[in-house]
Amino acid sequence: MICTSISGKNLAQIYEVLARPEVEMAEIRIDLCELSDDDIRELFGESDTPLVATCRGNADRLALAVEAGARYADLELEAPASASRHIQKLCRRCGTELIRSYHDYEATPDMEMLQMALARCFRYGADIAKVVTMCNSAEDAARLESLYSVVLEGVDSLEGRLVAFGMGEFGKASRLECLRRSAPFTYAALSDEEATAPGQWTLEAMRKAVYGDFRGFHASGIPMPASKSFAQRAIIAAALAQGTSHLGGYSPCADSEAAIALARTLGAKVEKSADMLAITGIGPVREPLHLKSVCVGESGLLARLSIPLLSALNGEPFTVDGVGTLLKRPLGEAGGIMASFGVLLGNAVEKSGARELYVPVSAKGQLIPGTAEVSGKGGSQLISGLLMALPLCNKDSLMLVSEPRSIPYMYITLDVLRHFGVNTRSEMEGDAEMLEAQDWTCCTGVNFKVKGGQTYHAADFAIESDWSAAANFLVAGALFGSVEVSGLDMRSLQADLAIVDILVETGAVVSQMEDGTVAVKRAPLEAFSTDLNHAPDLFPIVSVLAAFCAGESRISGIGRLAVKESNRAEAIVGMLTQMGVECAVEGDELVVEGEPLTSRILHGRMLKGGSYTTHHDHRMVMALKVASIGAESPIVLDDEACVSKSFPGFPDLTALA
Repeated sequence: MICTSISGKNLAQIYEVLARPEVEMAEIRIDLCELSDDDIRELFGESDTPLVATCRGNADRLALAVEAGARYADLELEAPASASRHIQKLCRRCGTELIRSYHDYEATPDMEMLQMALARCFRYGADIAKVVTMCNSAEDAARLESLYSVVLEGVDSLEGRLVAFGMGEFGKASRLECLRRSAPFTYAALSDEEATAPGQWTLEAMRKAVYGDFRGFHASGIPMPASKSFAQRAIIAAALAQGTSHLGGYSPCADSEAAIALARTLGAKVEKSADMLAITGIGPVREPLHLKSVCVGESGLLARLSIPLLSALNGEPFTVDGVGTLLKRPLGEAGGIMASFGVLLGNAVEKSGARELYVPVSAKGQLIPGTAEVSGKGGSQLISGLLMALPLCNKDSLMLVSEPRSIPYMYITLDVLRHFGVNTRSEMEGDAEMLEAQDWTCCTGVNFKVKGGQTYHAADFAIESDWSAAANFLVAGALFGSVEVSGLDMRSLQADLAIVDILVETGAVVSQMEDGTVAVKRAPLEAFSTDLNHAPDLFPIVSVLAAFCAGESRISGIGRLAVKESNRAEAIVGMLTQMGVECAVEGDELVVEGEPLTSRILHGRMLKGGSYTTHHDHRMVMALKVASIGAESPIVLDDEACVSKSFPGFPDLTALA
């Protein structure tokens, strides 16, 4: 990225500069600007532009900026020891990245001295080392640039952690070269007259040299569709309820429309009006439904909700049928789990030496309430179906879920049930850290205590907007510019809200506006590690994010992906490999070697375009569309229509930019 150095200005003038669309991040020379202490607090506390606070010779005013919320603090290596210790501690406490900077304004030392200076930067707390010297020859510049190849003891990698360039005419080219070598940013001036060091480029010249014709992605006011995870559960719950429910915020997609069709099959009456569903449910079931079969479209969730619900309500054997990719997705642990509650599933198919259950699947036997321990390693959907069905039985149940995955989706089910007057107690098991932080990744089990004999009652509420869809736009903004997405709930139980934490970890600027809009802006992005066992739908777009983060990112939970709409693990690895991104699967982790956008542009290593297969997977379509913004040539997809499964109105991101 390009960091615009700002000096000699007052607060109002600085705000004018930061409002310019070409200013993506800025260094505020506090020591050279007309800023009061209150101005510093306001500027670094309110700006959503990544700011570097620099204040030569006055650590107290630098500390003010850190406490206010500066993204970076630049502290010269020769600062007094007491000031150094204070700023280091303050940066750790406030989450500010510390730049330790070494300067030689007269010459470029020999290689030994340069390496010693670099090592000292990290020894004295640097998150990023900055080495800037006067280059009096081309050899000086080459020696300075060779620092990027140095191996330092105790420092895993300099990728994304070193900014080294020269001053003067001989050092001018190194200010651009540092971005080729994965420096997180370089510096530029608003004009030649405002340069803060000799040889500094103007912002206009640097932008032209770095970005050329690259447009990036800048969009605002993008509304998200209804969460199909919430919508499907709510539609089926309303179909079971006594009375008429009104569900606002509805937007159609294939899976939610399949839920409406299933609700009507159960006997409910469904009326649509704009974004409102009015559903008159069947109420307490006095007589068995006697359905021979139901069709759930292409929805794996509906298949797994239907099996336990009909086992409780139907009164005779039935078949759950579907269409499309659902017919190729094994039902995993469903046979064993349902047998624990007295239901036998049939129509197993021999594949790869093992017998697996697939849709269409037959079921016989009445759902028997009681105590059972079931495995959650195959996912949450069948467990959600049991949580919806067991309250309808005549006795209480205790369901002990071991090795749980996608835990947030279980709690979405409980939240929807609560709206319809059905209550279930739950308790998560895990170590002390999990219990204190309620960290689902450390949960070893969930116990559900379900009271029998409950009745669903009509409810009126709005369906949440979809974080799964929003993740694609938020990542596009973080990688290529900026975005504002409206209608999202930051308190949501949706698992894919995790994208916010992931983006924050990479270094992207994430903020929430008063009207509920979530905004993301590009910033220097670092490699990350995350566990998506509980949010597997994020995998495609998070893998694209990793491709543009400096260094090696690790994403856990790839074993969850084999039975999605496609073998999503193979699809993601194939996509990244075709794009020219180095990646590998190690155990349950996807390992991605990323490179910053500026480095990719300057090296001519943008993602490779061409013809790509989506594997008829809606998540892959959206991830590929985001990736296409950073591709060297158009990406052509073999099936874009499958995105209608969750987001039929998914726009062309390149048209929004």
